[in-house]
Amino acid sequence: STDGGRNLSLDSIPMGLPMSDPTAWATAMNNLGMAPMGMTGQPLLPDFDPALGMMTGIPPINPMMPGLGIVPPPIPPDMPAVKEIIHCKSCTLFPPNPHLPPPATRERPPGCKTVFVGGLPENGTEQIIMEVFEQCGEVIAIRKSKKNFCHIRFAEEFMVDKALYLSGYRIRLGSSTDKKDMGRLHVDFAQARDDLYEWECKQRMLAREERHRRRLAEERFRPPSPPPVVHYSDHECSVVAEKLKDDTKFSEAIQTLLTWIERGEVNRRTANNFYSMIQSANSHIRRLVNEKAAHEKEMEEAKEKFKLALSGILVQFEQIVAVYHSASKQKAWDHFTKAQRKNISVWCKQAEEIRNIHNDELMGIRREEEMEMSDEEIEDPSEMKETEESALVSQVEALKEENDSLRWQLDAYRNEVELLKQEQGKATRDEDTTKEQQMKLLQQALQGMQKHLLKVQEEYKKREAELEKVKEDKLKIETLLENLKEQEGSTSRVCACSQEKECPVEKTLSTSPVKSEREVLLVGIISTFLHVHPFGASIEYICSYLQRLDSKICTAEVEVLMTRLQNTFRQELSGVGASLEKRWKFCGFDGLKMT
Repeated sequence: STDGGRNLSLDSIPMGLPMSDPTAWATAMNNLGMAPMGMTGQPLLPDFDPALGMMTGIPPINPMMPGLGIVPPPIPPDMPAVKEIIHCKSCTLFPPNPHLPPPATRERPPGCKTVFVGGLPENGTEQIIMEVFEQCGEVIAIRKSKKNFCHIRFAEEFMVDKALYLSGYRIRLGSSTDKKDMGRLHVDFAQARDDLYEWECKQRMLAREERHRRRLAEERFRPPSPPPVVHYSDHECSVVAEKLKDDTKFSEAIQTLLTWIERGEVNRRTANNFYSMIQSANSHIRRLVNEKAAHEKEMEEAKEKFKLALSGILVQFEQIVAVYHSASKQKAWDHFTKAQRKNISVWCKQAEEIRNIHNDELMGIRREEEMEMSDEEIEDPSEMKETEESALVSQVEALKEENDSLRWQLDAYRNEVELLKQEQGKATRDEDTTKEQQMKLLQQALQGMQKHLLKVQEEYKKREAELEKVKEDKLKIETLLENLKEQEGSTSRVCACSQEKECPVEKTLSTSPVKSEREVLLVGIISTFLHVHPFGASIEYICSYLQRLDSKICTAEVEVLMTRLQNTFRQELSGVGASLEKRWKFCGFDGLKMT
C-alpha cells in the first residue's frame, strides 16, 4: 500500500534488501567478515557469530557504527545484490539493468556526508527528494538547483553509502508518462567544506587523545625521581648524625651531608655540628679499611682453593694425555680403524693444548707469588731458608712438568709426521687426477682454437674475393677515365681550331677556364655522369659519385668548376618555395654550336 511504502523493512524495498534468497546479503557480509546489518542499522541475523566469517584473524567491522567514518567495502561482482522496484508515496523507483556495470563514482572525500543527486525529473520537488532519500537516514539539508540536480547532506557518513545504492534507478512521479515526470538518478560523493571541517576537527580530537594516552604511558614507565633532600635544621642534623654511625644508612646520610655543604648551610652557628658529622664520616673510613682487609683475606683463600683445584685438574689432564699416548703406540694403534685413529689424534692435540694453557696459568700464579715474596722484607733467616728450599722444590717440579710436556709434544710431532705422510700420498693421487683434468681442459681449448682458426680462414677467403672484385671495378674505372681523357682531348682540339680560325685576337687575350689536368678529368667524369641523367642531378648527388673515386673532392670545388664552364653545364631551378631544387644538366652539344 502507499501508506506503508515509506516504512522500509526487510520484506518491502531494497533498502532493507528484499530478495528471493533472504540470506544472500547476510552471506555476502559474513564472507567479508562484517556483522550482517540492514540499511537501517538493524541486524539481519540476530544469532550471527563473527568468528564464522571467511576472513579469520580480522575483527568483525560494523559498517553502520556512527562517528567512526567506517564504510563497508563494495559487494564483489560475483555476488550482485538483487535490486527491486521501490514504491514510495509520490513516486516509484525502477531498478537498473542488472547486467550493466555499476555506475562510476568519484574518489570519496574524507568525512563525506554530502551526496550529489543528478537526473531528477523536471517536476521533482524537495518534498519528493526528501521522501526518497530520508529512507537512507536523517537528512540535514537539501540544496536543489533549477537544472534537475541537488545536494543532500546526511547526519552520518554511513548514510551516504545507502544513498549511493539508489544510483542508476529510474524514477517516475505517480503514474505519469510525461518526460518531465521521469528521470534516471545518478548519486555520487560530493565535496563539502562543512564535511571536511568536521572531519578535521574529529582527527584533531583523536590526535589529542592519542597524545594524552602516550603521555600517560611515558609517565607510567618513567623511573621515579630521587627523594628530595630535607632542609637543614637542628633536628635533621641530629638525625643525619645518627645515620652516619649506622652502616646500613651511611650512604643516604653522606649524600644529605654533601648537599647541605654545597648549599652553603655551614656558618658560625652550625660549624660545630658539621664538624662532628665530618668526624663521624672519617671514623667510617676505619670500618671500610677493615672490610677491605677481610675481603682480601677471602680473596687469598679463594686463590689457594683455585690453585689446588687447578693442580688437581692438571693431574687429570696428564693422565688423559698419557692414555692417548699409550693408545698411539704400535701395539694398540694397529688395531684401530682409520677414523678412530684420526679421532684419537685430534683428541690428543686438543687435550695437550688445554693442558698447556692450564699449566701456563698455574706457572703464572706461582711466579706472581714468588714476586710478592721477593718484595717483602724477611727478617728471620730461618724463614729465608725455608722459602729458598720451597723455591727449589717448586723449580724442580716445574722442570719435571716441562720435561713431561716436551716429551708429550715430541710424541705429538711424531704422530703429525705420520699423518702428513698419509696426506702426501693422498695429495699425489689428487695431483694425478688434477693433471688429467688439466689435459682435458687443454684439449678442449685446442679444439676451440682450431674451430676459430677455420672460421678466420673462411673470412680471409671471403675478403680476398671482395678484394678481387674491387680491383676489377678499379680497372673498369681507369679504362673509363682514359676514354674520357681521349674524348676531352679531341673536343679541346676542335675548340682550339675553331677559335684560331674565327677569333685569332681573342685567343691571345682570353685564358682557358680549365686550369689543370685534374679539372679536365673532373669535367669528363661529370659530363659522362650527366649524359646518363638527361633530367639533371643535384650538386650533392654529383659529388657523392665523385667522392667514391676520390674522397678529397669537395662540393665547392666542383660547383666553381661547373659555373666556369657555362657552355658545357647549365644550372636549372625546379619547384616552388620550400620544394625549390637546383639541378645541373649537360649542355655540351648545344654549347658546341654556340661557340
